[in-house]
Amino acid sequence: MPDARFPPGFFRRLDESSDADFYASPRLVTHIDDATIAALTQFYRETLTSGSAVLDLMSSWVSHLPPDLHFARVAGLGMNAVELRANPRLTDFVVHDLNADPELPYADASFDVVLNAVSIQYLTRPVEVYTSVARVLKPHGLAVIATSHRCFPTKAIMAWHATGVEERIRIIERYFALAGGYEPAVFCDRSPEHADPLWLVVARRVPA
Repeated sequence: MPDARFPPGFFRRLDESSDADFYASPRLVTHIDDATIAALTQFYRETLTSGSAVLDLMSSWVSHLPPDLHFARVAGLGMNAVELRANPRLTDFVVHDLNADPELPYADASFDVVLNAVSIQYLTRPVEVYTSVARVLKPHGLAVIATSHRCFPTKAIMAWHATGVEERIRIIERYFALAGGYEPAVFCDRSPEHADPLWLVVARRVPA
């Protein structure tokens, strides 16, 4: 059903065919350039803590995590088993279509951090997903959404095509606000010079 909290067509996509079919073939590529990957890895280095339990949401074959940080768990949730199996940082993974079922298959308060790298534009039920993210986060845990300007255009929601950077950031902040369970989201621009941009929105889970 359409979400009445958003304008009609907000979550419509050019390609409404099965996401499972679209992601059936592995894509062992990166979706931002090397300088921007390095900037994202550095942000993670400054923000995450060794020993944490991490969920890499909408994961693939690379998680951009700093090699010098060691985590108790790095769970990956994504759409392609070949990509997830190729990711050396994952301790476990599950293939799960969040647009078909936005409820995360994890216990309450399982993770210190939930990451989403350059994939938020593909979610058609993001408020439901981030309601579930709040459930699986520990009190004071972090949800980090990193976004840039690249995407698979046919699978990105129409709102992404119709808005600029500032509006997209406000959209992500609204997802958190509507999901509930978070402190006000904080925006951070870590865009390197002469490279793909890197915009981050971070929200902390409030105590239950």
